[in-house]
Amino acid sequence: MTRVLVVEDDPQLVRALIINLQARRYGVDAAPDGATALRLAAARQPDVVMLDLGLPDMDGVDVIKGLRGWSRVPILVLSARQGSDEKVAALDAGADDYVTKPFSMEELLARLRAAVRRTEETPLTSGVTLVETADFSIHLLAKKLHRDGRDVRLTPTEWHLLEILVTSPGRLITQKHLLEEVWGATVTQSNKTNYLRVYMAQLRRKLEADPSHPRYLITEPGMGYRFEG
Repeated sequence: MTRVLVVEDDPQLVRALIINLQARRYGVDAAPDGATALRLAAARQPDVVMLDLGLPDMDGVDVIKGLRGWSRVPILVLSARQGSDEKVAALDAGADDYVTKPFSMEELLARLRAAVRRTEETPLTSGVTLVETADFSIHLLAKKLHRDGRDVRLTPTEWHLLEILVTSPGRLITQKHLLEEVWGATVTQSNKTNYLRVYMAQLRRKLEADPSHPRYLITEPGMGYRFEG
């Protein structure tokens, strides 16, 4: 059973989420504040976290940072904050997706299913399991990234993007293809290209010696990205 941790201080929304999730056979834990959320996440090891940013005891971005200190669990932000700065801050802290309130339950459940899919182990059709460069090595089956003698943590979304790029070295991967593969076909019409830029910037910070002049993760302006090994 897929277990979801709902972090939300609105009792009515919590009830609605629990009813809809349990009806679809998800296990659900709920936390009304950030401190409880961090304790429950450590104790219950959820498969996905749904997180409101406006919590009574701390900002949701701080909860994301706390989780990312030890976990790669997918984090789906639910927030009334609609500004692009807030979205980028949450994604940059390590969130995997961002849903603006009010939202339709069907859209939210579709985003949840996409988050779960990204964490599932899938065969690598290219047959590539190890990618080595002068600066880092990527063990795709084990989902391990080593750089400068240490492990580098990636979120599930970052892993998915990186896998698509490194298993087709030198090939241009279009923005549309990346959006469909990572977030699903239903979201390609929404303004996800900003999210894509945030994730690519985050990957460059983690992989590149000079993120502002990338050697490996190359942007083709207006088209997409490619990996140069």
